[in-house]
Amino acid sequence: MPIILPVKGIHPQFGENCFIAPNATVVGDVVIGNECSIWFNAVVRGDVNAIRIGNKVNIQDGVVIHCTYEKTRATVGNSVSIGHLAIIHGCTIEDHVLVGMGAIVMDNAVIGNHSIIAAGAVVLENTIVEPGSIYAGVPAKKVKSISPELIDGEINRIANNYLTYSSWFKDNS
Repeated sequence: MPIILPVKGIHPQFGENCFIAPNATVVGDVVIGNECSIWFNAVVRGDVNAIRIGNKVNIQDGVVIHCTYEKTRATVGNSVSIGHLAIIHGCTIEDHVLVGMGAIVMDNAVIGNHSIIAAGAVVLENTIVEPGSIYAGVPAKKVKSISPELIDGEINRIANNYLTYSSWFKDNS
């Protein structure tokens, strides 16, 4: 069973048709939209501030989403894929974004719509990632703009694939 706990009387809330892996952890002031998936060993920790997650978001294995006490909250838009072992901390991720495996997005960063954060990138505090761009490196910098084909071929494809993957587990429960 996943660990789903209230913090200071505030319980996590889940939309319709979500998959929460048996060893995922979701605590506190967390609101998750419809058709989301939280995968194995992921932690969504709304204990020190609020976390808001849109629809059709996949939070892959080992991801940590957290905030800074009384300073930053975390907001994730719609159709977002957060790759394995990424850290999302007190930032805003807009719609149709892919955060690569092992990437770190720090406090008050804003990741614009239709963007990709490359695997292993570190998006520093207060960074504004312009919509439709790819950021990579440490610290993350813009490396190119995203074509419409890349939006459909990667960002949307991965978000849609995770709806399929999560259905395999829901059918077995």
